Amino acid sequence: MSQVDNPPAADEGDEGGLARRDWIAGLEKGLMILEAFDYDNQRMTSAQVAARTGLSRTAARRYLLTLEHLGYLHSEGKTFTLTPRVLKVGWSYFDSAPLPRILQPFLQQITGQTGEAVYASVLDGWDLVFIARNGAARVMTTGFVLGARVPAQLASPGIVMLGALPEPQVRQWLAGCPMTPFTPHTITDPDRLYEEIARARQLGYALVEQQLQTGVRGIAVPLKNRHARVIGALSLSIPMASESREQALGRILPALQQAANALINQV
Repeated sequence: MSQVDNPPAADEGDEGGLARRDWIAGLEKGLMILEAFDYDNQRMTSAQVAARTGLSRTAARRYLLTLEHLGYLHSEGKTFTLTPRVLKVGWSYFDSAPLPRILQPFLQQITGQTGEAVYASVLDGWDLVFIARNGAARVMTTGFVLGARVPAQLASPGIVMLGALPEPQVRQWLAGCPMTPFTPHTITDPDRLYEEIARARQLGYALVEQQLQTGVRGIAVPLKNRHARVIGALSLSIPMASESREQALGRILPALQQAANALINQV
């Protein structure tokens, strides 16, 4: 997770970047520290944080102590952990962004038509982030919590959104992307993955099976704005044992497509 500790190269007035005088290195480094913590790195020393961020050990310690003083970290001896205060920063998106609120009535409609939990997600870099959901009445083990992040290539909404990106960009990313198998069926070959992405682009929807969880099928359609630009995806994750692929598509796809078409002039 090492980061390049350099200011942006754009000159002032360059619309494609940030002027040097406007770039705050300390803010970037503080956010790098917070993002360094994850499932595999729940407790870290300043040396471990330095190794993950590319900062010096002395600088890492100073940022850790500052973040602890602000309430975002807690320390026990030499190790640091995140505190719940970090959630306040992330949850500000759900409190302020209009898109999740616009989507919610349509997600409720899809659940009413299908009886399933439905999700809306967007791409953040090459990660899929779930920004809205509506749950079904029955309990399911195939769901995602709001804010959950998943490698884009592992889920149907990620596949369908990757299909909207330029082919050279996607192929370059796939060539260098770590392909971790989460199930015996996870596709780890870049060429096979691109075939799935190209198929989704051609069909206008994605159907993915057992990539992230055994026995689970995902179906997704792209969410477009009035300019025909893909800005997200609507999707469902359902058990495979209850119906065939054709039955699932016949039951789920029309509801997703109807909602996506109705949203075009609203997002």
